[in-house]
This record gives sequence, C-alpha cells and structure tokens, in this order.
Amino acid sequence: MRYLAKVVGTGAMLLMATACAGQNVPISQPAAGGTSAAPTGSVSTSPSPSESVLPGTPSANPPGKPRLTVPEGSTPVPPDKVDAAALPANYPHEVWTANGGTILNIRAQEGGCGHALGEATEQAGDRVVVNLSETKAQTGQMCTMDIRYPVISVALAAPLDQRTVVLKTTK
Repeated sequence: MRYLAKVVGTGAMLLMATACAGQNVPISQPAAGGTSAAPTGSVSTSPSPSESVLPGTPSANPPGKPRLTVPEGSTPVPPDKVDAAALPANYPHEVWTANGGTILNIRAQEGGCGHALGEATEQAGDRVVVNLSETKAQTGQMCTMDIRYPVISVALAAPLDQRTVVLKTTK
C-alpha cells in the first residue's frame, strides 16, 4: 500500500511540474472594463530571424584555433595550386587564404577526442608544405565516434602569392 502511495504521489508531482512548465502566463492582465498599464521590469524577447544571437565574427581566424566555418573575407586557393596527393582518400583538401595571404585556412579532419592541427613545415619559393595531424585522446578516456571537418589556420612567414600548397598528414 505504501508503494502505491509513493507511485501516485510521484506521478502527481510530475504532472504538476510539466503542467506548470508549459504555461504561458501574460505579463499583465487588464481589469474588467479597464486598460492595462505597461509592465514594469525587464522583458526578454526572442530575436527576429534577421537578428543574430551569435557574437560578432572575428575578422581573421587566430592560428591554431579550429572552427567549423571559413572566416569571412577568406579567398579560396585555386584547385590547381593545392597538391593533396599525399592525403588519404576522402580527406578534405579545401584551402583558403586570409590576411593578405599570410594565413592559410585549411579544412582538416578530426574525430572523437582528437583535435586537428596544422603546421607549415616548409616555405620554399615555389611551394608551402603543410603537415596536418590530429591529437589523440589519453589512454583509457572514452570518446565519441564522430568525424568533424574543422577549418584550422596556419600562419605563413610571407604571403602565399603563386606558391603551391602541398598538404600532408602524419600520425
């Protein structure tokens, strides 16, 4: 009998909590036959579709900080100026320049607890070699099994100009 009382009491509490959570209570109600005064205090409204709820986007992606979108103002590097032959099959090979060509924004690949990294290992007169890698999780750490394609930034000593970007990966 006590078990039944606990179940009924718990059910009643859940019913009241869900009923109260879904109510839309008006801020002020007019009196019968009267007019309502403006509510006092602050009122939170949802932004209109044209308003953004995100903070302003930075003008350039700081080197070493991955993001999922390409920074505004980035210019795509032509496909004939990207050598992705050393990358595994299905690995992205999209490259953009920013900041006058001194920043490369590269679409990388990462998964689980890993984080994509990029480093310009060679900056010769005709090419820039970028080594893409991924940090791995600590032993014994549980990680999700997902694949993400962040955009990582790599700083160059001089603008890319007409040089070819060679993409490689290491473990």
